[in-house]
Amino acid sequence: MTRLRWPRRRFLAATLLAPLASACSGRRGGARRDPGGVLTVSTEQQASWVRNFNPLLAPGNIRWPTRAGIYEPLFIYDTMGGKVVPWLSSGFTWGPDKRTLHCTLRPGVTWSDGQPFTADDVVFTFEILQRHKALDLFGVWSFLDDVRATGPDIVVFSLNKQYVPGLVYLGHQPIVPRHVWRDVPDPVTFTNERPVATGPFTEITVFQNQVYELGRNPRYWQPGKPALRGLRFPAYPGNDQATLALLHGEVDWAGNFVPDVERIFVARDPAHHHYWFPLVGGTVMLYPNAARAPLSDERVRKAISMSIDRALLVKVAMYGYTRAADATGLHDGYARFRSPEAAAAGDWITHDMDRAGKLLDEAGYPRRADGLRASAEGTPLTLDVHVVTGWSDWIRAAQIIAQGLRTLGVTSAARAYDFSAFFEKLQKGAFDLSLGWSSDEPTPYHFYRDLMGTATLRPLGEPAARNWHRFGSEEADVLLAAFEGAADEREEMRLSHALERLFATRAPVIPLFPNPSWAAFNTRHFEGFPSAQDPYAKPSPYSAPECLLVLTRLTPRGA
Repeated sequence: MTRLRWPRRRFLAATLLAPLASACSGRRGGARRDPGGVLTVSTEQQASWVRNFNPLLAPGNIRWPTRAGIYEPLFIYDTMGGKVVPWLSSGFTWGPDKRTLHCTLRPGVTWSDGQPFTADDVVFTFEILQRHKALDLFGVWSFLDDVRATGPDIVVFSLNKQYVPGLVYLGHQPIVPRHVWRDVPDPVTFTNERPVATGPFTEITVFQNQVYELGRNPRYWQPGKPALRGLRFPAYPGNDQATLALLHGEVDWAGNFVPDVERIFVARDPAHHHYWFPLVGGTVMLYPNAARAPLSDERVRKAISMSIDRALLVKVAMYGYTRAADATGLHDGYARFRSPEAAAAGDWITHDMDRAGKLLDEAGYPRRADGLRASAEGTPLTLDVHVVTGWSDWIRAAQIIAQGLRTLGVTSAARAYDFSAFFEKLQKGAFDLSLGWSSDEPTPYHFYRDLMGTATLRPLGEPAARNWHRFGSEEADVLLAAFEGAADEREEMRLSHALERLFATRAPVIPLFPNPSWAAFNTRHFEGFPSAQDPYAKPSPYSAPECLLVLTRLTPRGA
């Protein structure tokens, strides 16, 4: 699809804005009747909903907010504040050798069916992950030896090595009730249509193909919370439909890309229409599948990167909301770790078609007489770019990338898939090039472990929670192992800079731009959204588990 030349893409951008601009002259924003305390959210773009509330599955396979809203973790890492917020656990202490972690559970927490939440539930959850590797999304059993309850409210994690970065993996794991899940025959395929959980919204009051609604947990452990009566999720197949609903006042909190947001959205109702797009939403990457030739050759990966005009991509696809990535790949959530020297060392991030061509020549893919590049055996070099249907900003980015590759002599096109199909291909490594996101956990350790560590490698065809591009470096493993036992932040900084230099040398993935944490709000009926003036959490609804901080803070206006 979409073998569009640049002037056509400009036409596409214009046609995208046309219905939105027309909407501005139609129904006034905020015209919706009082929603009665039910917050309408747009965070997933899908044509229809599939009922699945299994919190042990990866995001994308389940309905929001299963992992942070219905179920809850022990702790929440607050990206904006740079601190760990106790949640189901009221506190933790490391043992003297940092190989044991003692967690004290919060008193007075019950499951939504009235049963008490205890240490046995935590232990049982981690035992499920041990029995079913497919559910161990963070790979916790690569560093855990044992998890046991030493009392009704004390859980002790025993590690097989010093592993301080593991705190976030243990702390962010959603906890399930033992008295319900012990009777589940196969937790991997369980769709959990009627969840029993500890979160603020546990009651499925409506579930249809085009909309579902959650009611609040009548036994929620935070007194007086949530203030919202419920959550509502209409199905929007793409950004355009979600944006139109936002303009019409039909959505209160949106986590999708909004083109020309000041003119299209804010100007429509400046008193109630607001947005905040901080660059802490991970890094948008172009993932080259290193398990497939010739993408295992770093010269080919660097050539692809040099064919990308990031300045054009940021201006046209992203409406200038962000900037081009540097060769460390780090987004602003890791700003204090970024090494300018490492960033400067990765010259493959620069748009340079001549050098890109020379790298492909060296890699054995010269231009033929017809202008296309091919191997010595005559096989044309073909690299398509996978993207999600309806993600209009990413689709335009994929089109720009494919155009650059075609100019380089590579046969390429943007291929759009519905999210479920896209994500399955991404996880199983069924792609050559794919757009994707990065993790955004507390330190660059987590970021580079996903992108260069061998611990997260999976064979082609086996779903991978991370490391979708199948790249592993033993040199990275050494640095990551040292990071795991780092004595202080100064040592973490030194090791981070070494990982950044390695990333800038090897180009395991191709960073495009820091992703904004997309968040647009309509405050006509609700208030308390995070903002630049009150940055108590990442503002986007898709930021689990931080969205729990928002869901328990929002209130109906005037309540």
